[in-house]
Amino acid sequence: MVKMKFDELGLSKEILKAVHDMGFEETTPIQSAAIPVLLAGGDVIGQAQTGTGKTAAFAIPALESLTADRKIQVLVLCPTRELAIQVSEEIIELAKYKKGVQVLPVYGGQQIERQMRALHSGAHIIIGTPGRVVDHIRRGTISFAAVKMIILDEADEMLDMGFRDDLEVILQQVPPERQTVFFSATMPKAILDMTKKYQKNPEHVSIKHEALTVPLIEQEYLDVRDGQKLETLSRLIDMHSIKLGLVFCNTKRRVDEVVGHLQARGYSAEGLHGDLRQAQRDTVMGKFRKGTIEILVATDVAARGIDVDDVEAVFNYDVPQDEESYVHRIGRTGRAGRKGRAFTFVAGKDFYKLQDIQRYAKIKIKRGVIPSFADIEQSRAATVMSAIASVVEEGGLESYMAHIERLIDSGEFSPIEIAAAFLKIEISPDREEEKIETSVPARKSFDSDMTKLVINVGSRQNVRPKDILGAIAGETGVAGKLVGDIDVQANLTFVDVSTSKVKQVIDGMRRANIRGNRLKIEVYKGR
Repeated sequence: MVKMKFDELGLSKEILKAVHDMGFEETTPIQSAAIPVLLAGGDVIGQAQTGTGKTAAFAIPALESLTADRKIQVLVLCPTRELAIQVSEEIIELAKYKKGVQVLPVYGGQQIERQMRALHSGAHIIIGTPGRVVDHIRRGTISFAAVKMIILDEADEMLDMGFRDDLEVILQQVPPERQTVFFSATMPKAILDMTKKYQKNPEHVSIKHEALTVPLIEQEYLDVRDGQKLETLSRLIDMHSIKLGLVFCNTKRRVDEVVGHLQARGYSAEGLHGDLRQAQRDTVMGKFRKGTIEILVATDVAARGIDVDDVEAVFNYDVPQDEESYVHRIGRTGRAGRKGRAFTFVAGKDFYKLQDIQRYAKIKIKRGVIPSFADIEQSRAATVMSAIASVVEEGGLESYMAHIERLIDSGEFSPIEIAAAFLKIEISPDREEEKIETSVPARKSFDSDMTKLVINVGSRQNVRPKDILGAIAGETGVAGKLVGDIDVQANLTFVDVSTSKVKQVIDGMRRANIRGNRLKIEVYKGR
């Protein structure tokens, strides 16, 4: 089924702005099929499971239909309080730029007196469970006289839970001149009987799920707050020595932010999203195919043309909005018989989406652990030791052995100390990397009003500029463009920060830890 851009649907600027904020770039199949019909005033039977974007499919037309009258104009029925809350939250997000819109969830387990007071104050949209809605009808505390749209979400679940009689009571209370919308994962005879009784020439929309065939992909999710995502991504890339990785974000703005932070940390990264011209996209994709950039950060729309067999890992920096997108994303790795990895960063309400993905895909995504610096060092050491074994087997080491023998003969160092020193040079920040970083031109800031801060760590603690920038981004949430020059000296580091963000940086960095060192940070006042 064809997907569409939201701005092709003729929506109000308020809805389009909310949709953009939520990270939607284009419609899901159920949205592209249902929204135009509902906007035109038609009835819909939607056969779609949770996680397909069906809430927005009915919520957007419902919001566009509202008038200023503070009367119940839209009624959404859900089988459980959890779903009612979830649907309410999404509708509230979509309505945030629609002035004065009142959305009220009504479900069992909450004090009915509180709901009665809220109903008396007035609401435009009610999201309720059938039993509690009928309770209000019988008490005379709710009126559906002005309702022009009623949505039965997960109708088959409501019938399975014994709500048939309650649904009949509610449907008979709603004016006959209205839109009636049924969403159901299955279409048993009881549902079809109700659609015949209560709908007028409904449009039947059925979404066929794609099969998930990714047996070679190891999938994990990590419980990560938004402010920790960049640091977690960096550690995973380092831990697994990713040479070709794909990072997915839900918005163009997020793509640009992540690319900037990764580049500042020393990774070869570029972004791909809808604002780039075709020539720019082709250039970026060419670099990615050749392996001249390690990490490609993209939105779902921009990533459609990505067909690269060597992608080692996919990172869902943002949880995708629908299950099909998850399938498409992780299918970019594990190709041509190779093994692949997929990491999904999850926090807060994203766990609902993760559950939907697992139900749809009939899989269990295991919980992963954020690597520590010790884990990363151990992983690098294992990689180096494996490489050493291969080099020894190849032979031809005589000229190198002569250098080591002279060092041993000097009596200053034992063979084990020399080997350990070489290993440390290899797996710790090396001199060449520091030279590359110090040869990079000074970072340009978008804010000319900067304040210099001083931090109590430096090169002797193996600290690099990207460690400082990463700590600031991860611990304080301050964007990389608000950080200026970073000057790492022996035991101190000087960093320029936008004056407006000084307090935020100082407060946040007091909790930070870089390479095992607790930080002391303050405004630099000169010698």
